Amino acid sequence: MMVDTGIQVLTAGVSAPRRRSAATSAAGFQYARACEAEVFAMTEVLKLQDAMIDLRSSSLLGIVAKLEMIVGADRDIDDVTDFPWPHIASVLRDLKAITGDLGYSRPDRASTRADVARHWNQANDLMTALSAEDPRRNVPV
Repeated sequence: MMVDTGIQVLTAGVSAPRRRSAATSAAGFQYARACEAEVFAMTEVLKLQDAMIDLRSSSLLGIVAKLEMIVGADRDIDDVTDFPWPHIASVLRDLKAITGDLGYSRPDRASTRADVARHWNQANDLMTALSAEDPRRNVPV
């Protein structure tokens, strides 16, 4: 990639692209496939978070579950001490004091492995399709 990125500005001084070994190409393909599988998994998580908005809670435990998801998703926020995050966490603690804790469940290994395999296969299909494209198709004119 450092030799021939396909971007003229970055490859202006390169006379000819170097050939990579089969091992390097395979490792790069595996890395790219793993990255794509992660993207598919995160997309699925975000879809679930978006769907939560339309679900109506029928109990206080349902509200606790929704708040747990919201508070758990705040890890990507720059400053969790800013409003409203401490307030939401406070409401969640109050509700748990009334209703009790949810008790965490973890999916069994077979379910987790099936999810990983599904995302891996989706990424593999995407990488195979991308490698089959004409490499000159995206070259600037």
